Amino acid sequence: MATAKTWGLALLPMLVSASLAAQDITGIVVDKDGNALKNAKVKLKSQTIYTDEQGRFSFTELDAKDHEIHISATGYGHISKQVLAANNAEINVILSPSPIEVVDVYATPLHTSNIESALPVNVLAADELRRKQAATLGDTLKGEVGVHSTSYGSVSSSPVIRGQDGPRVLITQNGLDVADASRVGPDHIVAAEASTAQQIEVLRGPSTLFYGSGAIGGVVNVVDNRVPTNSDNRVDYMTSHDSVNDQDAASLAINTGSDSFALHVDGFWRESNDVDIPGHAELHDEHDEDHDDGNDEHEEHDEHEGEAKGTIENTAAKSTGFNIGTSYLLDNGYIGISYGRLDREYGIPGHAHGEEHEEHDELEGLDEHDEHEEHEEMVSGELEQDRYQMLSDLTFDDSFINRVATKLAYTDYEHREIEGGEVGTQFNNEMFEARADLYHHEVNGWKGAWTLHYKDRDFEAIGDEAFSPPSETTSVAFGWLEEKHFGDVLWQIGARIEYVELSSDGDFFEHDEEHEEHQEEFDEHEGEEHASIDDQDFTPVSLSVGAVWDYQPGYNLGFSVSYSQRAPSAAELFANGPHIGTNTYEVGAIYDVEQHDDHVDVEVGSQNVDLETSYNLDLTWRKFEGDFGFVLSAFYNQVEDYYYQQNTGFFAEDGHEHEDEVDMMEEDDHGDEEGLPIYAYRQADVDMYGLEAEFVYQISQPLQLSVIADYIRAELSDGGNLPRIPPMRIGSELAYEQDSYVISTGVTHYFEQDDVAEMETSTDSYTMVDANLNVYLDNIGDDFVIFFKGQNLTDEEGRVHGSFLKDIAPLPGRNFSVGIRGSF
Repeated sequence: MATAKTWGLALLPMLVSASLAAQDITGIVVDKDGNALKNAKVKLKSQTIYTDEQGRFSFTELDAKDHEIHISATGYGHISKQVLAANNAEINVILSPSPIEVVDVYATPLHTSNIESALPVNVLAADELRRKQAATLGDTLKGEVGVHSTSYGSVSSSPVIRGQDGPRVLITQNGLDVADASRVGPDHIVAAEASTAQQIEVLRGPSTLFYGSGAIGGVVNVVDNRVPTNSDNRVDYMTSHDSVNDQDAASLAINTGSDSFALHVDGFWRESNDVDIPGHAELHDEHDEDHDDGNDEHEEHDEHEGEAKGTIENTAAKSTGFNIGTSYLLDNGYIGISYGRLDREYGIPGHAHGEEHEEHDELEGLDEHDEHEEHEEMVSGELEQDRYQMLSDLTFDDSFINRVATKLAYTDYEHREIEGGEVGTQFNNEMFEARADLYHHEVNGWKGAWTLHYKDRDFEAIGDEAFSPPSETTSVAFGWLEEKHFGDVLWQIGARIEYVELSSDGDFFEHDEEHEEHQEEFDEHEGEEHASIDDQDFTPVSLSVGAVWDYQPGYNLGFSVSYSQRAPSAAELFANGPHIGTNTYEVGAIYDVEQHDDHVDVEVGSQNVDLETSYNLDLTWRKFEGDFGFVLSAFYNQVEDYYYQQNTGFFAEDGHEHEDEVDMMEEDDHGDEEGLPIYAYRQADVDMYGLEAEFVYQISQPLQLSVIADYIRAELSDGGNLPRIPPMRIGSELAYEQDSYVISTGVTHYFEQDDVAEMETSTDSYTMVDANLNVYLDNIGDDFVIFFKGQNLTDEEGRVHGSFLKDIAPLPGRNFSVGIRGSF
């Protein structure tokens, strides 16, 4: 008996420990009237479950301590609760209606949703993403508040966030750089596909804390399921046709698997012809009074309708791509790999070699132009990308490091520019990226993660118009993020330090006979900070403090104060040559540009090359419960040593390679200088500020009104404006929703942009009218939708101020789109 008693006493602590270590959290989610909410999302750490038909949920085998859970549902608000895991304990969660959809954001290391972030966030997902989906990423996102598009004759467009684009806006796919050439020039297509994406996230404002130097203007994260995280059986499909460019498109995604393995396959195809423009629009410079009395050479006269209808020549495109991935599913997470292939062929409008300047003569007669046309060499682009990716997310509840999220990607990218059937210029971009987020157990209420981030990019441009030398960019970074609730306030703090090394091909500088002299002068100015002109290194630092105050139910205030630094890109430093995509001659920041009688000298200078440093303030006010909701944001960025392209007023002969002596072009018969305008990268202090607003009013159960508006100003501190800043915009949409259909119509007005840089032209205002109809049919799989879209219904002529082709390529004309999509 004594022995049994002794063993019993010995086992008692183990039994108690086991009891404490295996507790539950159960609950029920209801609306304000007490009705159960089915399929409400309940998230605890990396676990996500959905409520059943009775609104119930349950987490089991949890530590006996407080856990933070997040509950949300479609059409309802979001609640976060601290809950003690205990046997037989049940919580009751009441969700209030919300006109603003609550969506989890994957672009940030710490859990957040679009209404919990200190920085404003846009998220496109589900039906909204499918409704706004377009052939390019920029066109897909251009209707989001604070986001515009570069617009390159419909074949290419990139997102512009608060007036920032190029090397300041990072495009990522599942949190890793897409590794294309779209940050180098607007004619390069973003290598990310919206048709197979689950959601697209936009972080508006400096995001260097999460992603490093290239995200000082914001981040666009395209989330897809190429590395599957579950083995649910699902098939999604879509097919559509657009009238404005005779575009046909289709996509398919399949997800399946077993208890331990998941498999995902997706693919898409898209093909289009030249895009139509409004019937009254002209393809030449609308501001040139010498060319305002006729139609473009590509206009076709419809004898039956009696009006001219034009197209933008050389805007046909064809795109195909697929992804295949598999994951090993574990009790504590997953490990998966994927392979993706992307191929695109497209015309590059606005640039033809041979007779391009004689295009102005088409107004004298189409026959004369026909003689010229046979000598012109139209330029097209061919893109190929192979991408290998590995993602894993593992939790370790009993360890201090309780979660490890790892991301690896290797990308091999090629872009060829074809002139007269031959490769004129080829861009190669090879990138390896590795990232690990290490999360720790809560310490005195603080939850956080350490980030280790490595990126190596080998970029090369070969050919007649290789405006930037081959270069290698390597960065290594360490980041630390923490957050803690103090009552109703969530505080978020973080820091990141990064080492960036840029090395260019020294042979690129051999044409400069005075290279050694300039190198000595450069060394005197730079000291030991940089080893040589063509070998630069930087150490950008980012610091941030933010807070989200839930000052009453359904409302919060967010603010963020940050210090961000950015290392320049290789093109911003070393460019020296004609850039086909912008029709300019680009000169990097390390060069001086000096005018002489019949030429311009472009020589390595002795000016300092500095980090770009930004001091940032963001304020956001949200209301997200009830029939009326809004998100209001204001921002101010004071940027020191901002890199921008300055129009020198000089013109270079079109088509020659990088040289230290650039021939100047003579004036033409109209008194205008021909050739490529010379733009030089320069640094200056800049003030950027703006306002953004989004209002949603649920007028009645089926009727909803949405309004957005944004305004951006970007000024040089010593006077003048930055170029290509989007104009003020206001838009509205009225939607009527029933069980079997949704119909909506929207109007967006873009104001005149006359706050322009030196030698930049203003852009007229315009208004776009769109409409959408979705018809939902039952008993055809899980979901089946026939959709109709009408875009630019008034056939309005609109020109994008930030586009390099605004004077020769207006926005597309009236478009009608029809298609089906569904799942089973």
